Amino acid sequence: CFVPAVEVKIEVVIPEKERSKEEMSPNGKASPLIYKVNGTARHYHLEEHPIAGNPYHNPKDVVEASVCHVKDLENGQMREVDLGCGKALLIKESGEFHAVGHKCPHYGAPLVKGILSKGRVRCPWHGACFNIGTGDIEDFPGLDSLPRFQVKIEKEKVYIRASKQALQTQRRTKMMAKCISLSNYNLSSTNVLIIGAGAAGLVCAETLRQEGFSDRIVMCTMDRHLPYDRPKLSKSMDSHPEQITLRPKEFFCTYDIEVLTEMQVVAVDIKSKIAVFKDGFKMEYNKLLIATGNTPKALSCKGKEMENVFNIRTPEDANRVVKLATSKNVVIVGASFLGMEVAAYLTERAHSVSVVELEEVPFKKFFGERVGRAIMKMFESNRVKFYMQTEVSELREQEGKLKEVVLKSGKVLRADVCVVGVGAVPATGFLKQSGINIDSKGFIVVNKMMQTNIPGVFAAGDAVTFPLALRNNKKVNVPHWQMAHMHGRIAALNMLAHGTEISTVPYLWTAMFGKSIRYAGHGEGFDDVVIQGDLDELKFVAFYTKSDEVVAVASMNYDPIVSKVAEVLAAGRTIRKRDVENPSQRLVFLFFRTGDMSWLTGKGS
Repeated sequence: CFVPAVEVKIEVVIPEKERSKEEMSPNGKASPLIYKVNGTARHYHLEEHPIAGNPYHNPKDVVEASVCHVKDLENGQMREVDLGCGKALLIKESGEFHAVGHKCPHYGAPLVKGILSKGRVRCPWHGACFNIGTGDIEDFPGLDSLPRFQVKIEKEKVYIRASKQALQTQRRTKMMAKCISLSNYNLSSTNVLIIGAGAAGLVCAETLRQEGFSDRIVMCTMDRHLPYDRPKLSKSMDSHPEQITLRPKEFFCTYDIEVLTEMQVVAVDIKSKIAVFKDGFKMEYNKLLIATGNTPKALSCKGKEMENVFNIRTPEDANRVVKLATSKNVVIVGASFLGMEVAAYLTERAHSVSVVELEEVPFKKFFGERVGRAIMKMFESNRVKFYMQTEVSELREQEGKLKEVVLKSGKVLRADVCVVGVGAVPATGFLKQSGINIDSKGFIVVNKMMQTNIPGVFAAGDAVTFPLALRNNKKVNVPHWQMAHMHGRIAALNMLAHGTEISTVPYLWTAMFGKSIRYAGHGEGFDDVVIQGDLDELKFVAFYTKSDEVVAVASMNYDPIVSKVAEVLAAGRTIRKRDVENPSQRLVFLFFRTGDMSWLTGKGS
């Protein structure tokens, strides 16, 4: 179908230096709940622990304050307002005022710096979207919604009435159903079985409960822990499991979501609707979600099995690498996102950090050569040594521990610790004889509703290929944290026969040396990169084009441009290459005139 081009006005705007430091996730203070399965006790007796009540039940918990005059805000504007005991985000759109939490529940980004468009606000850091009328989360990452506050107009003054608790927490968990009669279930059968306990699996389970599903839900995982914030394994390597848990153990008890840890499914019988576990246990299901993610690739050289050689897969892996790397020599094999984030994190702790990569420039296929070289230069200025266009031929040991990494170029690197980040493969080997459609690379093939070729069987996350609306429904694999969340939600809705199709814009970020690169879209196969800004100063916007169309955007130190472009793409608009080509200008700020999208006039955030 024809998608109309967007009118674009380009003008120079020099952004302020990014002042906000991305906060650690506030979730996960509690110890993880582990459902041990040893052949006998397979079922955890769930107790009820109510998490949230009506915030307005206690009058002492309520504050009301006048925050501005009605004429202080124009349509399409947002303002952070102080109610004395906390702040709220006041929004005016289409003549109406709305008030919600002012911080993104994901990592605490200030939403006043985000993008307002068609009844929702998009986070400037990682692209999560929230409905301004309800506060509900509509796109990810993150699990919680924003609290919504009452707004009233009296004598041309705007008043906000809010719960003090909500002002302090700045998050709201949606209402969820519980399992009606869990004690009556056969332990070896469930209505919904979710294989994998990452973002896709957890969001699927939560969405089912949010939509009123009151039957049994079982999640199973090979991991030892409850679902946790996996991106932090390489971005914040010394985080302990309880610090990065996405939900505390009480949450799973309250909403009757059972989690079986250290349990591996080795086969699925689609005819009998039975999952077979490694220890021989079998579980019947009615609906199945496969969200197994991927498995890190290992090195194929001599010595790959020796001590102190790591694929970072768990919090324990990350913690051990940090401990062993302190004041030692570290070699990272692979300039992948994981490899480069680990290299950046260890620089201040290790004696030396070296990166070995087959390509000539890091991230060349993803960010392009010019951006890749700028990133490489940043690493080199932080004492990281690169060995490019070569591979590891051998790992040598001394007294059973790693001592040297030998490269095919002949170079020998001193190494006390080696971290392998050479990519991953989908963890779908157990499905090869199942009848579920798997492509030549091992990815599960799904449609826009996350359905496989087998009725009642859905798949989500890093292990799938799905039709991406942004790229004319081309089947793609998008192994991003945000996308896994959305996959899980879409799968849950369609387990309940909602007929919902996925249409989200991919959004990712990487953090290195205190700087973040934001990225939105899907740039696979791009044929040119239009760069505005200063790569040497690491203040730039890069537009990735295919033919005449912008298919992706990346930026550093120029928020909220990526969220702005993501919102335009989400609206189904096309950005043309000529709209962003203007080499005489150092930086661009895009104002897209698209009907009622008032935020694009530049008057808002």
